[in-house]
Amino acid sequence: MRTVIVLAIATLGVSPALAQDLANRFTAKDVFQLERAVDPQISPDGRTVVYVRAGFDIMADRSRSAIWIMNVDGSDPRPIASGPNNYSQPRWSPDGSRLAYVSTEDGRAQIFLRWMDTGQETKLTNLTESPGGMSWSPDGQWIAFSMFVAHDEGTLSADMPSQPDGAEWGPPIQVIDQLNYRADGAGYLDEGDDHLFVLPVEGGTPRQVSSGAYDHGGTPQWGADGQALIISVNRTANPQEEPLNSDIFSLSIADGSYTQLTSRFGPDGSPRVSPDGRLIAYTGFDDTFQGYTVAKLYVMNRDGSNARMISGNLDRDVGNPQWSGDSRGLFIQYDDEGNTKIGYVSLSGDVQVLAENVGGLSLGRPYSGGQYSVARNGTFTFTHGTPYQPAELAVGRLGRDVQQLTSLNEDLLGHKELGQVEEIWWESSYDGRRIQGWITKPPGFNPANQYPLVLEIHGGPFANYGDRFSAENQLYASEGYVVLSANPRGSSSYGQEFGNLIHHNYPSQDYDDLMSGVDAVIAQGYIDSDNLFVTGGSGGGVLSAWTVGKTDRFAAAAVQKPVINWYSFVLNADGLDFFWKYWFPGKPWDHAEHYMARSPIHYAGNVTTPTMLITGEVDWRTPMSETEQFYGALQIQGVETTMVRIPDASHGIANRPSNLIAKVAYITSWFAKYRTDRKEVS
Repeated sequence: MRTVIVLAIATLGVSPALAQDLANRFTAKDVFQLERAVDPQISPDGRTVVYVRAGFDIMADRSRSAIWIMNVDGSDPRPIASGPNNYSQPRWSPDGSRLAYVSTEDGRAQIFLRWMDTGQETKLTNLTESPGGMSWSPDGQWIAFSMFVAHDEGTLSADMPSQPDGAEWGPPIQVIDQLNYRADGAGYLDEGDDHLFVLPVEGGTPRQVSSGAYDHGGTPQWGADGQALIISVNRTANPQEEPLNSDIFSLSIADGSYTQLTSRFGPDGSPRVSPDGRLIAYTGFDDTFQGYTVAKLYVMNRDGSNARMISGNLDRDVGNPQWSGDSRGLFIQYDDEGNTKIGYVSLSGDVQVLAENVGGLSLGRPYSGGQYSVARNGTFTFTHGTPYQPAELAVGRLGRDVQQLTSLNEDLLGHKELGQVEEIWWESSYDGRRIQGWITKPPGFNPANQYPLVLEIHGGPFANYGDRFSAENQLYASEGYVVLSANPRGSSSYGQEFGNLIHHNYPSQDYDDLMSGVDAVIAQGYIDSDNLFVTGGSGGGVLSAWTVGKTDRFAAAAVQKPVINWYSFVLNADGLDFFWKYWFPGKPWDHAEHYMARSPIHYAGNVTTPTMLITGEVDWRTPMSETEQFYGALQIQGVETTMVRIPDASHGIANRPSNLIAKVAYITSWFAKYRTDRKEVS
């Protein structure tokens, strides 16, 4: 068997000019050198910014992170927490004199405290589980955080005979009796829940303040008097039967009592207490079991009274609300037509855009995802991303232009010729609806030439691609492909109606949107229509598999971590409480025809396209068994098929940089086998 890895082509035998041209392109090994500015936190007075500088360790094939600091004008950048450990979650004290952060020490995550005037540091905890969601009390004397707490629910046990001395019996038997018993990226779950703790900053023992068999994740917010935590938690009778039905509670620090502040059916989350202590803002929606529902912004009085929506005119998902220092409005984050923005919402509901191009956190593909924080004076810092750079640090303020503070990747990308990215809109052949996408062109692009096309389909399906950096698209482009990244119906950032066009109808006309996009790019005149390729992961894997069952126009397909059979998926994926209830009209045995009609396996008999499948072996979101079913079906059909299994990889295959590289290398190798516009190199 011969494997051709196009990304690893040697330059032996090519001209010096071509070799230099290839050296100036983005290459697979460059992935290890990429850096991002993550989790920016501006000081309360708005003068200083700390952030996590995240990169990779090529020797360990893992992420590495340090905490850096600089003035808000970009001057005096320097590390303040770096070394062999990973550093994360920097959080300013209310007066800006101290910084709490998390560091891995001896393989365990602990909370540390740094005095900003002297640089002195101390370790505050000796925890056995990782802390998350740190939040300072208003007086700066306490830190609240969440942490996993194991419990024994009395699972079934069995009397076993004693093991003879020296005997080597099998490993311990695993007994499972909970609905959600495993999670992608975490594996099989221990019995227990996340709970909230408070820790005195002068040193001491963390004290658990939450109670009950309920997950208390997220970041707790302190009430203005420092006597309670404002939290979002699902404390219904059976949270696993109503997975989205969370409410806002006030949790007393003194006695652990709960006061429920919201009570509608649906998720209420991201509570934020106004600086004057009078109001609580939060996000959520009334749950009607739609596949996609836009989250709105609400405010209520501190006691839960007079709840009202203030983002009614914004038909976009509102996230990460943060109060202005004067308590007169809130900063928000939302996606709009494939671009992530920071906005300001007044209490009367007026929305003003403050910054665009918030993102750059997803290195592999151009997904949304950004972070920001706000000072009392209204200055904000955020992750700023473009198609040509991952997340950099930037600052802005109402009425002022945004300023980028860092250029973490200039040394790597400044001399590289990246594929140029341009926006494209087209009309769907199904109903004329306008669909948006982005074209990434090869370096040295010449419109007079003919190029192969890769249709790269996003997952979710309720997610979006945008004008953001994508290492994978750049690697395809460096191999001479034009890449189309599309947002078909069902994608987020276009409003609730557009997202719900695939409610109980996925895949469906999203396929027509994608094929119309391919036709629109071909109409540009520079695509070789004999060299069309299709790929995508997760939801994009679903649509890639669906596509080869519907058409033979593609020379080859690379189906990544797909769902092939919805019946088996809802019974085998993590989230047993969710998918059958929100994505389907009911349980699979009550709607077998519906499940099968939407399953790519149903159309396996139509497939003639050479198809590679690639999935992580510990993927519990779209389990390997889905890939194996399609592989088996296509083998039985006599279709040219290859299955690539990535050891130790969960749904996020590219969590290891070498896996991102391998994924693209195997895909381009597969496409090269069927690419007719140039000779294979072996």
